[in-house]
Amino acid sequence: MTEAQQTRRTPGTPCWVSLIVHGLTATEEFYQALFGWEFEPGPHQLGPYSRGLIDGKEVAGIGQMPPERHLAVAWTPYLATDDADETAETIRCCGGTVAVGPLDAGEAGRLAIVSDPAGATFGIWQAKGKTGTAVRGLHGTPVWNELVTQETSTIAKFYTAVFGYRTEAVVSADFDYVTLHVDGEPVAALHGVGNSLPRDRGAHWMTYFEVSDTDEALRRLVELGGHVVQPARDGGIGRMATVADPEGAVFTIVRTAR
Repeated sequence: MTEAQQTRRTPGTPCWVSLIVHGLTATEEFYQALFGWEFEPGPHQLGPYSRGLIDGKEVAGIGQMPPERHLAVAWTPYLATDDADETAETIRCCGGTVAVGPLDAGEAGRLAIVSDPAGATFGIWQAKGKTGTAVRGLHGTPVWNELVTQETSTIAKFYTAVFGYRTEAVVSADFDYVTLHVDGEPVAALHGVGNSLPRDRGAHWMTYFEVSDTDEALRRLVELGGHVVQPARDGGIGRMATVADPEGAVFTIVRTAR
């Protein structure tokens, strides 16, 4: 029995995060120093690509951008699917875009890179040999994914149509926030920020990584050449800070409230 058969992820569940950069080695060194990741190469069908590991278990992927490509450097979450081709077609029919694939990543699985109608990029992953992130709750592991978009009402319909989420809205006159539920549990969220949406980024998915100490991780990140986008603050999920790595990939570090 493969890993994927043993631990199948329900469709719509965030299962992996990946980053495509210009300098693969330098980026590996940054995340190794910040999060303690070790790296293994592959799958080779994706070009120069390596998987970050904690205690030998897969956490996230980093790939090398072809020299002729000048795409935005950004962390991309992948949502689980049982059929990447069918989900890609549903995304097209619901007003989204399929930019890459679907294509095979060797024996690991099948993937596509897509975007929602507001332009936010994400991936879909049909597991074969690999289900995705294999460890959670430790320093350096993905803990949450949140879509930052202009408004949630229309975009929630897209994600619900594609993945069958149950949605739950925060009832507030000045806070546009919807959680996406799978099997009765919240797995991701949509955050409508109106005109506060960054013009240089547009709608985008934000990945949150668990850290053992937010303020200490922030100091370490700056020492390593990263920079602070939003300083440390206390929120509902815990103490968090939004940051960027040396190539500009934005993510949030958080010490979750326990």
